[in-house]
Amino acid sequence: MENTLQLGNLLKEGTYPEEYTGGKNWTILHGDTLKLVKAFQPGIFDAVITDPPYASGGTKQNERNRTTNQKYSSMKAENALPDFDGDNKDQRSWTHWMAEWLYDARKACKVGAPICLFIDWRQYPSITDALQWAGWIWRGTAVWDKGNSRPQKGRFRQQAEYIVWGSNGPMPINRPVSCLPGVFRYGNPQNRIHVTEKPLQLMKDVIQICEPGGRILDPFSGAGTTILAAVEEGYEAVGIEVTDAYYKLGSDRVKFALEAKEKEAVSYTHLTLPTKA
Repeated sequence: MENTLQLGNLLKEGTYPEEYTGGKNWTILHGDTLKLVKAFQPGIFDAVITDPPYASGGTKQNERNRTTNQKYSSMKAENALPDFDGDNKDQRSWTHWMAEWLYDARKACKVGAPICLFIDWRQYPSITDALQWAGWIWRGTAVWDKGNSRPQKGRFRQQAEYIVWGSNGPMPINRPVSCLPGVFRYGNPQNRIHVTEKPLQLMKDVIQICEPGGRILDPFSGAGTTILAAVEEGYEAVGIEVTDAYYKLGSDRVKFALEAKEKEAVSYTHLTLPTKA
C-alpha cells in the first residue's frame, strides 16, 4: 500500500534517511534517533509514545555492558532474538542522551502534546530528570503490571514497569480524550520478535492519551508495536529504528499485519453484501 506520509511533510529538506518504509498512515525511518529528531519539521506531532533502551539490567558497568539478550532474556542462545543498539551507556551518559533527543522531539510536537516513556525502576529517577531538562512538563506515572515475575524470597516481586508521562507545555483539560487508567495489567507477549517487546493491547490502551486521529512519534520503534497499535486505532504513526534487524522485522510486522487486516475486512464485506433476488 502506498506510503501516505510524505517525507517532505515530515523532514527538513536534505535530511532524509537513506532507507524508510511505510503504508497508509504510517512510516518507519531507518537511522539514528539523535539525528532524525533534529530533522523533523516543527510542530507536526500530536504525541510521543515510546519504549527507549533502558541501559539497565545491572548496577555495575560490566553488567550493563552485557548484550541485551543476556540482560533481558532467558532464551537459550540458539533461540535468542537479535540484540538492539544503545543499551550500554552508564547512567550519566544515558541521561544526557535521553535529554538531547527529548529536547528535539519536543520541538517537533504541538503545544500540549503528551509524551509517554516506558522505563524500569533502576532508571526511573534519571528519566524524570531528562524529561524535565528537555523542557517537558512531568505530569505523572502510570504502571504496567506484568503479573508473572520471578519470586524472590524475602523480597517484593519486580513485576512492574513504569510509564512516565508529561506534556509539551499546557495541556487543556477539555481535550477530546476520556479518563484513562493508571494501571495496565497485561502479561508479556508470547512469540515475541523483540527482546523487550510490549503487548499490542497495552500500546493500544496507552496511545489513547493522544487526541483521536492524531499523529504519533515513536523514536524507538523496535518490533513496530506502537506503530501497529496506532494505525489500527485510527492514528497516524512515524517510527525511527537504528538497529538493522529490527528495522526490517518491525517494518515487515506492521506491513503484513495491516495487509492481513485489510484482506479480512474485504472478505467480511463480501460475505455480508446482500445477494440479488
